[in-house]
Amino acid sequence: MFITITLIVSAITAIYLYLTWNIGYWKKRNVPGPNPIPGLGNFPSFLLQKRPVTEEMDDVYREYKSKYNFVGVFSNRSPRILITSAELAKDILLKNFKNFHDNEFGELTNKEIDPLLGRNPFLLTGDEWKAKRAEITPAFTTSRMKALFPLVEDVCSKMTKYVKQNRGTALDTKELSAKFTTDVVSSCIFACDAQSFTSEKPEIREQGRKLIDQSFSSIVTLIFIFNFPKLANLFNVSFLPKSLEKFFTNLMEEAIRHRGASGTTRADYLDYLISLRQKKQLSELDMAAHGVTFFIDGFETSSVAICFMLYEIARNSKVQKRLRQELLKVTGDDGTVSYDVLLELPYLDQVVNEGLRLWPPAAFLSKKCVEPMELPLTGTRNVTIEKDVCAIINVWSLHRDPEYYADPLTFDPDRFSPETGGTSPYREKGCFIPFGDGPRQCLGMRFARMQVKRCLYEVVKNFEIAVNPKTKEPMKLDPKQILTMPFGGIWLDYEPISN
Repeated sequence: MFITITLIVSAITAIYLYLTWNIGYWKKRNVPGPNPIPGLGNFPSFLLQKRPVTEEMDDVYREYKSKYNFVGVFSNRSPRILITSAELAKDILLKNFKNFHDNEFGELTNKEIDPLLGRNPFLLTGDEWKAKRAEITPAFTTSRMKALFPLVEDVCSKMTKYVKQNRGTALDTKELSAKFTTDVVSSCIFACDAQSFTSEKPEIREQGRKLIDQSFSSIVTLIFIFNFPKLANLFNVSFLPKSLEKFFTNLMEEAIRHRGASGTTRADYLDYLISLRQKKQLSELDMAAHGVTFFIDGFETSSVAICFMLYEIARNSKVQKRLRQELLKVTGDDGTVSYDVLLELPYLDQVVNEGLRLWPPAAFLSKKCVEPMELPLTGTRNVTIEKDVCAIINVWSLHRDPEYYADPLTFDPDRFSPETGGTSPYREKGCFIPFGDGPRQCLGMRFARMQVKRCLYEVVKNFEIAVNPKTKEPMKLDPKQILTMPFGGIWLDYEPISN
């Protein structure tokens, strides 16, 4: 019994020492910052899920920003810096990119254990991300976006029919948006109808939920891999369940087989991957990885953006009226709008930009230092940031900082009007980065903007929308989600209008 107790105490002590051995990292370097919780760091809600992590980061940002360009924090047991200066955030993404070109978690993915995520260009490190990004970049040219536009329009028509069928019923707009983006990306990637608007529980939609699962068990798995990477590799602990890997690999294989058998030619993402396979000798696993990358990037972040934009449009009647007038003015006799005209609508662009500012889908970025360098802690003192220390860029706080935006909590599309320079003044300051910035800026940005704008066009043109009392206001974020998600959903009423 005594030996057993001794072993247990020794094990607990060893784990505690492992989790806290570098807790004095920033104090030794005389870098200010809040005291971390042993084993949980400064952002315990990554694991505990009591508060949105965004709020925990925002608390630190607001406490220190007046005196420092960054502060020392901990993510679990690992030292990080949290950036409190828009100028420094811009430098990390652009001027000092060579020192911070890797995204956090990149080295934690293993191609053998996690073959889909391990090939994701967002997570790749070193020179490999350049090669994979170069492979995919041609898939997002303007000509290809135009070719994909009819596919997006087709999904818009299905969405309109679905909403009209549910007239008189408040709709969870987060789910409505997810149905829309799931159908869009499924059509563009896998050349299939995900049936999100026609089936009770469409398989692709259900698998998509699992793909971005933020359950307690998935968070624990993430933290285990993060803190004990060697043990995770030893026991083959993966981010994605094998069932998901098999589903999306089989989906890609079936899409390729069907495209070849039918002899169909369509300038979609699948067509590009097939041509890329012939040039680069890609395996079907590589193609499935590219497909999953597009799927994750294309459906979840875009659906989050759409639901918050519709929420703000619904609660701001003047914005809704003005936007509808602009949309109806360019609507042709066939009841729709061309790709070129849609992307040039100034007020629609302002609404989208303001939605991305106030509710950025990715509330923060984390860039890993790959080559030590000095960063300015204050105007008179520099601090050396060592290799493997990550810089957390708090997009949420930058976008809501009154230093950069007047009345930042108000939804005001006119702050991005062409007369004031649009987004340029804010991008130059480094305080408008919904898609990141620099060489690793979101690869699918052009596609995301296109599908978001076409969705808003469809809804606002056809429906008068209002916030339903089921929506919990003031709006709060879901503490169990990493992305910016509404707590309790966003419930809106949709009343068809005659155009």
